[in-house]
Amino acid sequence: MTEAARKVAQQTEDRLEKLAKSVRERFDRVTEGSFTDKIKNGRFADQVDHGVDQGRDETRRHKQGGPEH
Repeated sequence: MTEAARKVAQQTEDRLEKLAKSVRERFDRVTEGSFTDKIKNGRFADQVDHGVDQGRDETRRHKQGGPEH
């Protein structure tokens, strides 16, 4: 490889690394205040618990002779 080609390749690699770093930083900023915090705060835990509770209620009603739905 010639010196000029090596120089172009190195510059391209440096620009791609800088771009990748920028994209990671922006992604972190976008997701940090929303999705990550919701997960950490247990935002989605209620949805799972609701399904379990609903199943328990249906089983309880079925045992008592009530409607299944």
